[in-house]
Amino acid sequence: MLTGKQRSYLRSLGNNIDSIFHVGKNGIDDAFLKQIDEALEAREIIKCNVLKNSILTSREACDIICEAINAEPVQVIGNRFIIYRQSKEKPSIKLP
Repeated sequence: MLTGKQRSYLRSLGNNIDSIFHVGKNGIDDAFLKQIDEALEAREIIKCNVLKNSILTSREACDIICEAINAEPVQVIGNRFIIYRQSKEKPSIKLP
């Protein structure tokens, strides 16, 4: 569980990155979760975008993904959300 200070720090990092995943009308499947899992292992923090044709809201998509791959939600704003999970191999982000 992240503290307010850690979440704030991660939010500031997330502002500078682009969305690398898009949740569309197909929703969230195992292959999609596997890609996100691998991206989190490599980057630790990622931004995702929920397209207008998706059946899920950005909050729903964020909650589903975080629960499935054991990640922490950092921020949900509009149709975007940021999630974080510390890398098992080589952590690069030092939390305050």
